[in-house]
Amino acid sequence: MSALSQFYTDFKTKNREVALKAGEGLLRQLERIIRTSSLVGNSTFFDPDQFEWVKTFEDNWQVIRKELDEILKYRDDLPNFQDISPDQYNITNDQRWKTFFFYAYGVTAEQNCRLCPETAKLLSSIPGVKTAFFSILLPQKQIPPHRGPFNGVLRYHLGLIIPEAASDCGIRVGDDVRHWQEGKSLVFDDSFEHEAWNNTDEVRVVLFVDIVRPLKFPASLLNQFIIQLIAWSPYIKDAETNQKKWDQRLQGLFKSKTNS
Repeated sequence: MSALSQFYTDFKTKNREVALKAGEGLLRQLERIIRTSSLVGNSTFFDPDQFEWVKTFEDNWQVIRKELDEILKYRDDLPNFQDISPDQYNITNDQRWKTFFFYAYGVTAEQNCRLCPETAKLLSSIPGVKTAFFSILLPQKQIPPHRGPFNGVLRYHLGLIIPEAASDCGIRVGDDVRHWQEGKSLVFDDSFEHEAWNNTDEVRVVLFVDIVRPLKFPASLLNQFIIQLIAWSPYIKDAETNQKKWDQRLQGLFKSKTNS
């Protein structure tokens, strides 16, 4: 059986340990192909101007912020990242990384999109959007060094609420450090080791989006196939199940507080 077939079979049968071992080798091979096929170059951080849709988000960041402010009224009731994706427990296991999901590898959080219609409309305009959520770091939250599974996706952050002491709130990707600004964008390759921190007494919120990396053909086709395999994996299926449970919980919460 080929490495690709084994990877597919193990993911479909929820054999996590074997799938991880088989998948790591396959993804490392794919990363080399992606590096030579990238249409946007290879670096830790990218010039946001390479992506035409970024300007629309920056022009409309206050529209998104307005919808975010309504969601933050229920901040303490929102799920932690590990509540949605238990596989993230190795990088966060406390109550200080809250999330509000719109998309996750093809799965749409319908209720959340209805609660933030303008944000959802903007997100639907991004070519190749795979994951999107409000990423809420509470005061004194640190996310330790880690790396994404592979370089076939790129990550976008739009600053929405940034602490006044911005120098104490930032992100490192590889050897490069950046600090968020409200209404400004960061685009980076999360397959590099990266970490983030909010060493302030204020909340930091960004719109967190993963997009398919622009690639030459046929690497683009192979990349899409691997991304689909990831969407079928137990990691994503478990997150989908958890998100649906939280949708039901939050639906009751939003209704009760709206009517009170």
